Amino acid sequence: MKLLFISLGCDKNLVDSEYMIGMLTNHGIELTDDETAADIIIVNSCCFIGDAKEESINTILEMAQQKKTGKCRSLIVTGCLTQRYQEEVKKEIPEVDAILGTNSYDSIWEAVEETLDDKFYENFHTLTGLPHVNTKRTITTGGHFAYLKIAEGCNKNCTYCVIPSVRGRYRSVPLEELVTSAKELVAGGVKELILVAQETTVYGIDLYKKKMLPELLHRLCAIPGIVWIRLLYCYPEEITPELVQVMKEEKKICHYLDMPIQHSSDRILKKMGRRTNRKELLDKIEMLRTEIPDIVLRTTLITGFPGETQEDFEEMLSFVDMVGFERLGVFPYSPEEGTPAAEMEDQIDEEVKKQRRDAIMELQQEISFDFEADCVGEKLLVMIEGYLPDEHAYVGRTYMDAPGIDGYIFIKSGEALMSGDFAEAVVTGSDEYDLIGELYEEHESAE
Repeated sequence: MKLLFISLGCDKNLVDSEYMIGMLTNHGIELTDDETAADIIIVNSCCFIGDAKEESINTILEMAQQKKTGKCRSLIVTGCLTQRYQEEVKKEIPEVDAILGTNSYDSIWEAVEETLDDKFYENFHTLTGLPHVNTKRTITTGGHFAYLKIAEGCNKNCTYCVIPSVRGRYRSVPLEELVTSAKELVAGGVKELILVAQETTVYGIDLYKKKMLPELLHRLCAIPGIVWIRLLYCYPEEITPELVQVMKEEKKICHYLDMPIQHSSDRILKKMGRRTNRKELLDKIEMLRTEIPDIVLRTTLITGFPGETQEDFEEMLSFVDMVGFERLGVFPYSPEEGTPAAEMEDQIDEEVKKQRRDAIMELQQEISFDFEADCVGEKLLVMIEGYLPDEHAYVGRTYMDAPGIDGYIFIKSGEALMSGDFAEAVVTGSDEYDLIGELYEEHESAE
């Protein structure tokens, strides 16, 4: 019995997918990447913004064709789209044999059994607690790095966001479970742990009545075999001096922080339901760069939020120019039904949203170009990700780059390297987003 598994959306969704794949392969199911050969097709869907929703729907419709033309006997859809549009998926895509909600992925084997027995299956656990999975994850990221999801859901209720309605309120994974999971991942070859949640910075607040991310980091850093620990999704208002101190003390924690701010105009931040303002953002950024001078800051922004004036936009543009984030992504605002922002007056024209996004990304390209150029001459630790035969070069990442969203360093070397290896490299060149380098030993001998 062969399975094609398609995981869409964010890295948090990917962790759920890896647990599901682990459960199914544990029952003897064989993975395939050939949709025409798959007996079972599972799509773990996303609906965070309009583009993600469209991609999920198109993927499901495409896979539904395999019910007619391929071997597919069971088409199962899980994740955010089904959680949010349960009835619509059932009605509009009758080829789907099972639907599961975001908190029901521990029932995936039951779904497979039922659908192979020609029964329709659906399971939508309440958005409380966490799924109980006894099977190890199947890591799909190459084996040398993995995401560690430390919590589920969110309590922030930003006015543009559907996450609380599709993922529920914030629920931390118990600390001991995370340490055990991390040890298992390391035993399987993982050298970089990337901590993810809707918001990592308030980890533990529900279970332990205080922020426990610093304690968790200490515990993870004590595990032999981990080289890097990377933090994503850190809300600026929740970044504490204690967390910063841990980042300074623990050598395994990358001096990299993903800190989504979404905007810099006080008026728009308030409309978004964000819990910070421009001055606080500037103060937090200054503190981080003072305390950790080599820190790399990544952020995300939204253009065209309802009521965003040209003045609001230009203020954000000047903020980006002044702060000079090393890494930055921009999304045009997507009105999501059921959210307060979708009902707000003064919705912005789609073209204007995109123009504003493009203007920020054009500026960011210049900022990034200058930052990458300043790296030339530096010696950096690199995790090797693979080899490009056409370029005769290895591709890797430094502490400054998270997988899939940031840049790479390309290294030409006569030495044989494997994915997951760490090597010291000297940066010899750069472009807008990537670096070029040589292995330190080879660079030194050439000089």
